[in-house]
Amino acid sequence: MSLRCTREIRDNCQLFRLTGLLDAFSEPTFRKVLGSKIDEGPKHIILDLSQIDFVDSSGLGALVQLAKQATSAKEGTGTLQIVTNARVTQTVKLVRLDNFFSLHPSVEAALDAIASS
Repeated sequence: MSLRCTREIRDNCQLFRLTGLLDAFSEPTFRKVLGSKIDEGPKHIILDLSQIDFVDSSGLGALVQLAKQATSAKEGTGTLQIVTNARVTQTVKLVRLDNFFSLHPSVEAALDAIASS
């Protein structure tokens, strides 16, 4: 299965819901498409990875780059909130990026984090 993504704009954020595999095959397109959308705004980004089946090192690298891009958005400091599932959380913790990313159990929790930032 390839990577699929939908985009929804809410108030001051963009919500991307992803399904499938975030791996070396899908990473270049993922990075290019989401990178251009981050530049368009709004500045706060939520990536819903709760339906992702697999993330490899290429996918993690893309997430790191997107996090850096979101926090240096033109209109001021943005944020990247990531909604995870057990598989994604385990992978992120394995490479010790859990302190770098803002991980949440639900979209609502991610929206709350943006509201309090």
